[in-house]
Amino acid sequence: MSGAPAEEARDRVRLEASWKHQLDSELRAPYLLELRAFLKSELVAQRVIFPPLEKLFAALDATPFDQVRVVILGQDPYHGPGQANGMCFSVERGVEPPPSLKNIFKELQRDLAIPAPPHGNLSGWAAQGVLLLNSVLSVERFKAGSHQGRGWERFTDAVISKLNEQRSNVVYLLWGSYAQRKGGLLDRSRQCVLESVHPSPLSAHRGFIGNGHFGAANRYLESHGFAPIDWQIR
Repeated sequence: MSGAPAEEARDRVRLEASWKHQLDSELRAPYLLELRAFLKSELVAQRVIFPPLEKLFAALDATPFDQVRVVILGQDPYHGPGQANGMCFSVERGVEPPPSLKNIFKELQRDLAIPAPPHGNLSGWAAQGVLLLNSVLSVERFKAGSHQGRGWERFTDAVISKLNEQRSNVVYLLWGSYAQRKGGLLDRSRQCVLESVHPSPLSAHRGFIGNGHFGAANRYLESHGFAPIDWQIR
């Protein structure tokens, strides 16, 4: 991705139609134009950016606006080669699940007796209406947090605000303090907000393992007349 000329890479960035409609003003805002210029300059400087540019909006592309039933918020993409695929916590098939994802699988097994899956690709969740959104949508290789403060946070605030304004009875899973900052954008009288520590190995056994969020999300959805999420990864 990063070896391609910036002009060619730019043309590979697309956004699903319903989100493009909802976020039209954001996409034309000066801060996002500055972010785009920053990404172009990084490519020109031969820096490697994850995920590949065509997957920057993969989470939004996979889960159209009116299909969102659950939102899982991450921080920024995985920064190791081959890991980030544009959906928070998810990796491509054949890639070893990182420690946080392994802890998510441990809680799935404890909460819903779902066995450890054969891979770490969460696109099956996205297809059911689980928006797997990072707060920051890009990162430089091997440099965690390197694209924070460049404008992505404002953009993903807009994503959450649009959902909060126009959709009710959505379940938000906010794991860790970084994700919980976006909780202030939510009307908790109309949305279900579930919070715990992050699934990172540093904190998972201080409240993530045992939080029961997957079962709680399904109970909430069913109580409001929606089908539950099939959390099993096949």
